[in-house]
Amino acid sequence: MECICNTFSGEIDADRYEEEGLLDQLRKDRGYTYSDNITVSADKLPNYEQKIKSFFEEHLHSDEEIRFIMDGSGYFDVRDKQDQWMRIECTKGDLIILPAGIYHRFTLDEKNYIQAMRLFVGEPVWTPINRPADDHPSRVEYVSTLSTTS
Repeated sequence: MECICNTFSGEIDADRYEEEGLLDQLRKDRGYTYSDNITVSADKLPNYEQKIKSFFEEHLHSDEEIRFIMDGSGYFDVRDKQDQWMRIECTKGDLIILPAGIYHRFTLDEKNYIQAMRLFVGEPVWTPINRPADDHPSRVEYVSTLSTTS
């Protein structure tokens, strides 16, 4: 697993994840109790154009955002400690965990297709909190962790 600005990424075999048990172990370790799958493509996602625009608007969430890429590819852009964009390419088998309070956005690549498993602690919350949200409790907590990490 790799850590960038408290954002974790790693790789799991998307074709054998159930047999490997790594994803199940992660779910237990981090308390993820709910999951679903999303396919982002023009022919699979209702209101595709509107959703893509909302995914790309800079925002944060009150909870972690966890995605396991089952197929396809795309990019998560996250803000680093200097508030500059860092692009993280996500392809089949990648797992990314964005901490609560990190400013980010998502976009597809030229293939315009990604299928991902979304994991949550408890009931899913998808509410984006658009920037500016520097006073939001999750943002305040996230920024405080940056000062304690190198």
